[in-house]
Amino acid sequence: MSDETSDETPICSAKGCRADAVWVLAWNNPKIHTPERRKTWLACDEHREHLSQFLGVRGFLKDVVTLAEWESSAADR
Repeated sequence: MSDETSDETPICSAKGCRADAVWVLAWNNPKIHTPERRKTWLACDEHREHLSQFLGVRGFLKDVVTLAEWESSAADR
């Protein structure tokens, strides 16, 4: 039996969006996460700015990179 989810393209984290993710928004909540911890939201081109603003206003946004860059850096770890 194969795991179909491993072959699926990641999708945008915006509510109701089913578009392919292009961006990774790395964030953390300093009240509950250690400084080096990074949580992630995925975003399509259309929702990248909206999701970035949502996290940025709260002081949570740490980095925005392409999904390809994120996956490449994860492979290097």
